[in-house]
Amino acid sequence: MDELRQAYIAESQELLASLDENLLTLEQNPADADALNAVFRAAHTIKGGAGIVECEYIVDFTHVLENALDSARDGRIKVDSGLIQLLLASGDQIARLLEFASDPEARPDAATLARGEELLAGLRAYSPGQAGAGGDLAAHPDAHVESSGGGMVGHDCWHISIRFGENVLREGMDPLSFLRYLAGFGEIAHLASLLDAMPAAEAMDPEACYLGFEIDFRADTSKEKIERVFDFVRDSCLLNILPPYSRVSEYVELIMSLPEDTMRLGEILVHAGAITPTELEQGLRTQSQAETGQAQTAPLGEILVEQQVVQKELVEAAVVKQAQVSDKKAQDAKLIRVHADKLDQLINLVGELVIAGASAALLAQKAKDEGMFEATSTISRLVDEIRDGALRLRMVQIGETFNRFHRVVRDVSRDLGKDIELVITGGEAELDKTVVEKISDPLTHMVRNAIDHGIESAEARIAAGKPARGRVHLNAFHESGNIVIEVSDDGGGLKRDRIKQKAIDKGLLSADAEPTDADLFKLLFEPGFSTADQISNLSGRGVGLDVVKRNIEALRGTASIDSREGVGTTMAIRLPLTLAIIDGFLMGVGKSAYVVPLDMVEECIELKQEETRTNACTNVLNLRGEVLPLIRLREYFALASRSGRRENVVVVKYAGSKAGLVVDELMGEFQTVIKPLGHIFTHLRGISGSTILGSGEVALILDVPSLITLATEFESGRRLAPALTLSNH
Repeated sequence: MDELRQAYIAESQELLASLDENLLTLEQNPADADALNAVFRAAHTIKGGAGIVECEYIVDFTHVLENALDSARDGRIKVDSGLIQLLLASGDQIARLLEFASDPEARPDAATLARGEELLAGLRAYSPGQAGAGGDLAAHPDAHVESSGGGMVGHDCWHISIRFGENVLREGMDPLSFLRYLAGFGEIAHLASLLDAMPAAEAMDPEACYLGFEIDFRADTSKEKIERVFDFVRDSCLLNILPPYSRVSEYVELIMSLPEDTMRLGEILVHAGAITPTELEQGLRTQSQAETGQAQTAPLGEILVEQQVVQKELVEAAVVKQAQVSDKKAQDAKLIRVHADKLDQLINLVGELVIAGASAALLAQKAKDEGMFEATSTISRLVDEIRDGALRLRMVQIGETFNRFHRVVRDVSRDLGKDIELVITGGEAELDKTVVEKISDPLTHMVRNAIDHGIESAEARIAAGKPARGRVHLNAFHESGNIVIEVSDDGGGLKRDRIKQKAIDKGLLSADAEPTDADLFKLLFEPGFSTADQISNLSGRGVGLDVVKRNIEALRGTASIDSREGVGTTMAIRLPLTLAIIDGFLMGVGKSAYVVPLDMVEECIELKQEETRTNACTNVLNLRGEVLPLIRLREYFALASRSGRRENVVVVKYAGSKAGLVVDELMGEFQTVIKPLGHIFTHLRGISGSTILGSGEVALILDVPSLITLATEFESGRRLAPALTLSNH
């Protein structure tokens, strides 16, 4: 796929996301002109780009969509839920058409084309609404009027100033016929005859025309349509048309809502309908003649105002629009699109640079060369900055992902006959783009579950004293080097007894077990576990939450559920900010080295020999009055027996829980380049990856959430078994 098509597809996908977002805003507030204009701009830009990359099937479809949106902007089509549904479906159709845009030879299949024809038929046949159908041009009958030549300009009327050429009658044209034609689609509110061109009686030519008119014309029409009335005499008369003053604000708004394309001032005025192409051509001709005559050339806007074809306010609005477009283009010039693969390659190279820098620092330390040590320290600092800068390149705000769920909530709630709003907070929180791409499906499962299982029907909510409209809340925040994403609902909450009985029936719990809420809710992540009474398109088959858990754990994250019956449910996932490079804390156990994320380390404690003997049996530590469960990594990984050195405890914290890792040696901070383990090790608990030390040795990265879970389970009386056996050979 060539770069131009690739850039077009990427930009169009962003525009479609914006189109969806603004359509949903418009559904809530049909009078929101800004949202409607934004939808029009998105469709217009997609259509323009499709023409450049020669995707005629997108141009043809979007052209009809653009016409419908233009009619809605003019008030000829009423914006209602039916139109919004049709426009949303049209956006989905464009997304389907974009799938064929990567290949210049590809064309949409028959099913896609048939779907497109259905939508186009709906767009063409959509019945006009009442809004703006006639306009109320006579709303201010007592408005102030001002003089213009021989006539009057009414604030609520088009003002037409025409002076017929002398040869009009000789050419078979009747000036009165033009007035009768005007009266056929509007009202001539005022007419004044201009006789200043009339010569003395003895100089009159009976075949010549000396008439002119100043006309106040009341009609809901366009300037171009009025100009077409005089097409047959356009070359032999002087014609000026000014819009009603009541419409100046509409023209200004239309000018400001034009697509962000680079256009000259005259083009802007023509696109907005403030002047016609003929008037623009006349203005440019006048400007060109002034340049030829070596006179001081006036700006085009001044010429058009002087020729009385446009109001000064509209020229000023066009100048402002030009400046806005110019500023936006300058801002866009500062941005550059980079393929994600290139960023991944950069991150990998930075990771190798981190490893090489650690190796150089180790050699300098062993050589005890102060000059070399100082040089490697400088290199390490620069590598840190390069690492942070490279990682920031892949950091994106999660708000963009959150905003996509407005459409999900709308469609699913409509399918279920529920009224649900989506509330988003914390959208400015950033995390690695790779992580964002992989959490979309798990989040979709969670949101759909909240709508289907969590939110009750309107009748049930009213009976429970709740508002009829339910709410789903998406929230994100940073916590200890991780990002926490919460999906909450204000529904009926999880029914503890029902879940327990289901677990007993499936053999997951004994009949006399009394699990905590946290332990019981964890069972919902088991494959095939469902409490739904009926199978629907959304739920009831026991597929969903186990997939969520599996996908989250693949990202070195965890998922949890908190619920209060009758109040609501919150599902939370905790994920690392990046999957590539982290600041770690290096620990030694015998000849093996282990790393934990530095953000999760609370403190380090040295165990005295008497404390070691006391805690060896209980595996807990009294930490300033707080019971701290311990995990002895030597025992957990079945390493060789311990030497006589003192032991240390590294206190780690995750999701509000703490545990102590008992190790032999504290080796300090360490830039950790995460190397994933092979598929053969995916079943291991307690290890999330590996890294390479400066010495070339491999250190394992500990999965702190999993270890804390094991520690708290053991504290509750469960048996802690070794996860694997590692030798020191």
